[in-house]
Amino acid sequence: MKILINGIGGRMGAEVKKMVLDGYRSSELCAGVDINPVKIDEVPVYTSWADVTEKPDVIIDFSHHSATEALLAFATEKSIPVVLATTGHDEREAKLIAEAAKKIPLFHSANMSLGIALLCELAKTTAKTFPDADIEIIEKHHNRKLDAPSGTALLLAREIQKIREHAFFSFGRQGQAKREKNEIGVHAIRMGNIVGEHEVIVSTDTQTITLKHEAHNRSLFAEGAIAAADFICGKTAGLYDMYSIIGN
Repeated sequence: MKILINGIGGRMGAEVKKMVLDGYRSSELCAGVDINPVKIDEVPVYTSWADVTEKPDVIIDFSHHSATEALLAFATEKSIPVVLATTGHDEREAKLIAEAAKKIPLFHSANMSLGIALLCELAKTTAKTFPDADIEIIEKHHNRKLDAPSGTALLLAREIQKIREHAFFSFGRQGQAKREKNEIGVHAIRMGNIVGEHEVIVSTDTQTITLKHEAHNRSLFAEGAIAAADFICGKTAGLYDMYSIIGN
């Protein structure tokens, strides 16, 4: 499985590169793309998609959401599957992702951890079991993370909302107002070098259930991204996610 890494010069791009060079899941690195000039002895790295001559089996993207349009234009033109592991997409970029998935296999997840997919399932089950409980989501990340709340926190909130159709999100609660019945609180903490923690708290007047996932190091996400790349190679066009892997 020949992989091209978009954002190869970044923290996560470097993690994926290291794991691919070690041959994880029989993968091999054929090229990289990064907005900044990067020199890597093992493979060519380009600053523009127009200069890429290699034909990878799959592209793994750990860059920035603003690079999505150029990435998808290249991938759809060349019919190359994409693992989109970048967060923070706006409404326009989300539409581009949906359109691209009609032409190529596209794996998109706000979090590349299988554990987070399981956390989502547990959170939905708990919300369904306790329909009147208060639900709060707390996420913690390092002080360099740009988007808040995290894409994973939003993923958790939206999955719970599937169980509670009248629920709405309250981001970083403040002011003089009582908590509303259908509110899901979402809170972001940025400090130190925290890789990623996501906590879902479900509380009634009589008991509290806390569900938590903690990432110990970034290789967790690289491992998940390569597993996703392996999964979508050979698949038909469509939008896939971590639940697609769980279901298989």
